[in-house]
Amino acid sequence: MESTLKDLRQHAISVSLFKPASLSQAVERLGFVQADPIRSPARAQDLILRHRVEDYRAGNLEQHYPALDLEEDFLYAYGFMPQSTWRLLHPRRERELSLDEQRVLAIVANYKRIHPRELEAYLGAGRERNDWGGFSKATTRTLQSLHYHGFLRVAERQSGIRLYELAARQHEPVTPDERLRQLVLLIASILGPLSDRSLRAVVQHLAHAAPTLEGRRSIVAQLIETNELAYTVVDHVRYVWPASDRIDTSQNETVRFLAPFDPLVWDRKRFEHFWNWSYRFEAYTPAAKRQLGYYAMPMLWRDDIIGWVTISNQKGNLIVEPGFKKDVSTDLNFDCEFEAEVERFRLFLQKQ
Repeated sequence: MESTLKDLRQHAISVSLFKPASLSQAVERLGFVQADPIRSPARAQDLILRHRVEDYRAGNLEQHYPALDLEEDFLYAYGFMPQSTWRLLHPRRERELSLDEQRVLAIVANYKRIHPRELEAYLGAGRERNDWGGFSKATTRTLQSLHYHGFLRVAERQSGIRLYELAARQHEPVTPDERLRQLVLLIASILGPLSDRSLRAVVQHLAHAAPTLEGRRSIVAQLIETNELAYTVVDHVRYVWPASDRIDTSQNETVRFLAPFDPLVWDRKRFEHFWNWSYRFEAYTPAAKRQLGYYAMPMLWRDDIIGWVTISNQKGNLIVEPGFKKDVSTDLNFDCEFEAEVERFRLFLQKQ
């Protein structure tokens, strides 16, 4: 099938920015919502969901999570997901539990849900080196390991801290090949259209997310051959997406401030090709070297990324500072739509 870059942009926007739904419906349709702890101006999961959930407010996911059939886990990043996604990730590679892990499970079994601090009363507050070269509490590391292997689940959060409970152990629902097929199609639906090269790179994250599925490098080519992934070539780049995608070709007339981890922004190579801009997330860049700001959010207008905004909430006053890479000064509709997005953001930050 032949497409232009404009077609691909409209496809991505149409599939990802669907009509706002309920919180549970939106997470189910997305399949995965990436999490990030930075709150400037709000956490990534909230910034992603505000475009896709009706009347969404910052913190709603954490507030309603215990009542929803959702899980926290790792797909291609850490985040929130419906049961339909979570079941594809488990069981992960089985291994024998250490004595410390066995003891933690026995302790958790006596609690409806447990705070890591409560576990320290039994095991102490020792620290050990983590994967980033720093130090974490040994109890936290053990809880995280048991969570990763499906023995525990995150029941809720208390001031951002995960509270754990025993998880129902999962049995292999389908063959490993079928699990992998469904996961790759899911990732393609979340991030697509994306280049087959980018999709293969993201699939490699499954070596961590679902290690029993690693090593099947030909899966993307197989899904193209079976027509489960449609594709087109633009500027010598082959883009793929689920053949089942339903595309709305109507013109988008809304200004949107997008999170750095939004599905439309996530693949930086695609972002640069689609919108001719090498956007970089600068929160971890030294202040003196930042070009856009600590938490600059790309600004979508119609089917184009025209610039960015940085937003701060200072003593109840919302400060929105836009930057432009394209001139929209002669577009009479832009100013009105920009102010409408600012007002939506103001409401998003207010508690219901």
